[in-house]
Amino acid sequence: MNAALPIIALAFVGALGLGLWARAGHDMDMEQWSVGKRGFGTVLVFLLMAGEIYTTFTFLGGSGWAYGKGGPTYYILCYLTLIYVISYWLLPPAWKFAKQHNLFSQPDYFAARYESRPLGILVALVGLVALVPYMVLQLKGLGIIVSTASYGAIPPTLAIWIGAAGVSAYVMVSGIRGSAWTAVVKDILILAVVVFLGLYLPYHYYGGIGPMFSAIDQAKPGFLALPDRGQSATWFASTTILTALGGWMFPHIFASIYTASDARTFRRNAVFLPLYQLMLLFVFFAGFAAVLQVPGLTGPDVDLSLFKIALETFPPWFVGIVGATGVLTALVPGSMILIAGATLIAQNLYRPLAPNATDASTGRLAKIMAPVLALACVGFTLYGGETIVQLLLIGYAVVTQLFPAFFFSLWRRNPLTKAGAIAGILAGVAAVSVTVVGGYTLAKLFPGLPGPIQDLNAGVVALALNLAVAFAVSAFGNRGSKPNTASA
Repeated sequence: MNAALPIIALAFVGALGLGLWARAGHDMDMEQWSVGKRGFGTVLVFLLMAGEIYTTFTFLGGSGWAYGKGGPTYYILCYLTLIYVISYWLLPPAWKFAKQHNLFSQPDYFAARYESRPLGILVALVGLVALVPYMVLQLKGLGIIVSTASYGAIPPTLAIWIGAAGVSAYVMVSGIRGSAWTAVVKDILILAVVVFLGLYLPYHYYGGIGPMFSAIDQAKPGFLALPDRGQSATWFASTTILTALGGWMFPHIFASIYTASDARTFRRNAVFLPLYQLMLLFVFFAGFAAVLQVPGLTGPDVDLSLFKIALETFPPWFVGIVGATGVLTALVPGSMILIAGATLIAQNLYRPLAPNATDASTGRLAKIMAPVLALACVGFTLYGGETIVQLLLIGYAVVTQLFPAFFFSLWRRNPLTKAGAIAGILAGVAAVSVTVVGGYTLAKLFPGLPGPIQDLNAGVVALALNLAVAFAVSAFGNRGSKPNTASA
């Protein structure tokens, strides 16, 4: 047995232990389990939000796209920055409304704002659909990390099963409080490991970051720029906008709004969270360093680039540290996803059908549903072949369809009726479903359009259809909307 495997196992067991410690002295009722009694301060909310956003997508997907795609990778840097700008304006009024109405989940917010239980159920269903590829992303990444970092001692399928079982137990016991405290350790580790890899690898193999880019450009001309077609400037801009608008619409990220003790927390975090973006540059550097050192990776295998070059460069004990860091980048967001998904099922799908359900029975059901949801996601993980970034883009295209209804709900006089909001979401999600399931792009559907228009992200087109339908239905429906008590 090499030295990497015990280190990875220690990180996994340590995370579970930290989750148990975090729950000590707290009664795990529904409010404590799902939103931490709304008592998290600036630091914990900061780490929780960072823990949800900087995941295996950051660790493997960012480096994998740098390795496989080159220039288009930088959209990741842009959209995350815009997410934080958006949070400065939109999250404080959303938090105030949620606190006033004692809300637990994202569908609770929509149902209360529009006074529509059917809208809440629809948002819960859309949220679950979007959470599946996000959770698959974490499990897929976990399988890659553990299998590769253990030098093949643990096969990916076994790693996925162990990870799903571990995170389910972790969630059932500790809830969101355990996720927040584990995020502290995760963020310290990922910052140290990523910065080291992003600096050491270019200097070790190329003599510096500048020489590395020069070598790549000479070997693969045009690789570091946006292509003229496909992932062109049009794709870059439309994908950045789509993912920025959808950033806070994932149920587990939206639910983090409820954990704060003060609305000003979000504006303080919006100032400092963009500094976290600098970490992504080092992730990209590690991926670029692998381009010429471990050539030949294609398709989903590009996500292996960071670990492939680490295996060739470092001794097993250090590979174990890299693997342990990667495990935490999967466990923290994975636990948040299961908490949010289980809460959606219990609070927003089961409870409307069971009027006599109590808070206690709903809380018990949510904890039971966490491993059930994990099991379903394992099935999708084992039979899906998309790369990590592609999985995330699918989730974003779906969940961004909730943004118009959310954005206009913050206006003092909402221009959308509940019927308009429902119709818009259904139209947008239907459009995304057709393009994803059918594998269609604008280029395939409309070959006569100019090239830049063909390269638009199909999710943006679905969002435009969403808006058009929502406003059309609202215009012909009952426009007697009430002024909101909070505005953006």
